[in-house]
Amino acid sequence: MSIGITAVVLAGERPGGDPLAAALGVAAKALISVGGVPMVDRVVAALEGCDAIGQIIVVGGEVLVAGRRDVEPAGRTIAETVRGLVERGRFPLLITTADHALLDADMLAGFIAEAAGHDLAVAVVERRVLLRDYPASKRTWLPFRGGAYSGANLFWIGSAKVGPVLDVWAAVEQKRKRGRALLSAFGPQVLVGTALRLLTIQGALSRVGQRFGLSAKVVVLPQAEACIDVDSVADHALVEAIVAARTKP
Repeated sequence: MSIGITAVVLAGERPGGDPLAAALGVAAKALISVGGVPMVDRVVAALEGCDAIGQIIVVGGEVLVAGRRDVEPAGRTIAETVRGLVERGRFPLLITTADHALLDADMLAGFIAEAAGHDLAVAVVERRVLLRDYPASKRTWLPFRGGAYSGANLFWIGSAKVGPVLDVWAAVEQKRKRGRALLSAFGPQVLVGTALRLLTIQGALSRVGQRFGLSAKVVVLPQAEACIDVDSVADHALVEAIVAARTKP
């Protein structure tokens, strides 16, 4: 069933270059090879295999824009890039990242099924799910009543109502790896409710939705691999091993 989703792949570059890209000898992080294929191409291929997606937009930095015809220039920040896409009005938007090298059809189908119809949706993986399969993997965890969660680099924007949320995101974008600093930006009720484990993760996002007058959904994915992106040499080695095991005859 096609619902005309516009999929966006964030493939921007850090000012001064990405340390992981430099360590692995490539010009941009999105071009790091996994299983012999640049990560950005693996993500695009996964999106192309999803019938619900009608268009794919890759946004990147100077290296990608100069070297590939299919890449649009990214904004100075993630929030600025996403705001520009929202202003185009091509809803719904499904946003992911070029380092989501393990993205697959099951993750996309599960996320879309639960996110559809909401103004905002965010995919996560619960800590026990990841540690069950990959106990050595290091992630950033946000604790809530009922579990701790890590982002799965899948976001849904269903309408222009998310504009005020993007304003908040722009103000705290550099703190996105610091859980409490990020939560505090959405108000004291969310911060205190989370700190005291009074709120589930859906309860916290629902509070955010109520504050901004939108419908917000947390999609908890069952695949441990959904929250394994490539941010370090250790991540890259793990993802290479996973892909090799999947393709082994």
